[in-house]
Amino acid sequence: MKELGSDLVIIGGGLGGVAAALSALKLGRSVILTEEFKWLGGQLTTQAVPPDENPWIESDGSTASYRELRAHIRDYYRRNYPLTDAAKADENLNPGSGNVSPICAEPRAGVAAIDAMLAPWFATGRLTVLMNTKPIAVETDGDSFASVTVNSAEYGEIVLTGSYFVDATELGDLLELGNVEHVIGAESRAQTGEPAALEGEADPNDQQAVSWCFAMSYHPDENHTIERPENYDYWRNYKLDFWPDNQLSFIGPNPVTLEPDNRPLFVGDSDQEFAADNWHYRRIFYRRNHVGNGYPSDVCLVNWPQIDYCDGPIVGVSAQEAQKHLEGARQLSLSMLYWMQTEAPRHDGGYGYRGLKPAGNVMGTLDGLTIAPYIRESRRIKALFTITENHVGIDAREGLVGAEQFHDSVGVGSYRIDLHPSTAPRNYVDIANWPFQIPLGSLIPKRVKNLLPACKNIGTTHITNGCYRLHPVEWNIGESVGALAAYCLDHDISPRAVRETADKLEGFQHLLSSRFDVPLSWPKHIRETPRLELFGRVG
Repeated sequence: MKELGSDLVIIGGGLGGVAAALSALKLGRSVILTEEFKWLGGQLTTQAVPPDENPWIESDGSTASYRELRAHIRDYYRRNYPLTDAAKADENLNPGSGNVSPICAEPRAGVAAIDAMLAPWFATGRLTVLMNTKPIAVETDGDSFASVTVNSAEYGEIVLTGSYFVDATELGDLLELGNVEHVIGAESRAQTGEPAALEGEADPNDQQAVSWCFAMSYHPDENHTIERPENYDYWRNYKLDFWPDNQLSFIGPNPVTLEPDNRPLFVGDSDQEFAADNWHYRRIFYRRNHVGNGYPSDVCLVNWPQIDYCDGPIVGVSAQEAQKHLEGARQLSLSMLYWMQTEAPRHDGGYGYRGLKPAGNVMGTLDGLTIAPYIRESRRIKALFTITENHVGIDAREGLVGAEQFHDSVGVGSYRIDLHPSTAPRNYVDIANWPFQIPLGSLIPKRVKNLLPACKNIGTTHITNGCYRLHPVEWNIGESVGALAAYCLDHDISPRAVRETADKLEGFQHLLSSRFDVPLSWPKHIRETPRLELFGRVG
């Protein structure tokens, strides 16, 4: 069996994995980076979700390399597309002019940006990337990882060895394979003391819904109706007790008030720049940013409550059960598309938008669905420190201004505690909170010495996962983890000792802030501004 070795072995090529690779490479370390699918980028690319960011993102609250990622995405359009003069001149170009993010873009733009950032490192001989590769086994030596065996579609099974291993998988795969202590699902209030935690017992099967997103264009004079999905009748008649209408409708609950919220596909002209409808919500390509008639339609990404799959979890169950639910999520999404094409009430009267066309060429698939499902919740390490609602939630911190200030901060983030409907099943849990920090203790497992998390698998609870799972926070986590591994190797010290030794912690934090421009705290005026708004707009 083939064997490869490096200083860092990073399993998972999502945003956290890529950021970890870059910071370790910049500090002179060798890296093996693996990815399950054909694109790097995770939630930005294979899951195609525009970045959910803080409202100050253009100036505050991100690392230098995350700002570089965003700049590469915008430059991708400036270099390759026939932009209008106005679009070219827009310093903060939003390629899709979507409402949910200031940088809604096609997933291929994210792929190109990540490839550009990694490109200079291959010729150093210190970076190896294995695509279409999944971990299948972990060998341990006491409280340390010795190797991870992966299965590569191109090379077969490979044993990967390293000084440090990083779990940047979407579901925390190495935690299960390596018997690393971890938590699944929702904790109880008795366990965490969080006001929003479960009142009764913990429920490992209470996990946020996965969503199999898809993209579509619109051609009103054409018919692109897909074949009737196999499970269409099931989803057409499906209604959760707490849902205000059938699953296949334009009516869902408001995430905060839980009152019915009717958001139609179109409000007026689909070509207008902004509108309070589903088409503009996560639009990832706006044709009027471009000159000429080469683009017949905008492209809209469907990541709406209607495709949140609540019929069962994919973590903590058998492989067969997980696959059943993943296929269920695909069927739900295809059914939503078919319903919109054939039965949805039209904004101009009648039923069905037969001109909706799956945008498979944009998604890198044949059916318009994303390469991978959108994952909101993972296995989570039992960490030296666990972040709870009491550290960041406004109501939970009644009488206090700002989130808990962590002495071991390795970054910042800001997003509402946003828990989608779950597999319990239960409705949204959406809580206002303060701009927060990322404590180093949440990145260090209690027992295992040389494994670090770099995705949604850090030391959060089910509740706080809802605000630590977004794009810039995951990137910051990964960047800090890659730098931590390199720092530990340079100083012959363990991650735990870095946190527990004052001068080493100070040295590591200085490295992050001086070398990588990682913000360790928020400016006071932002730190004391509560996230009361929904979807990235300051309220």
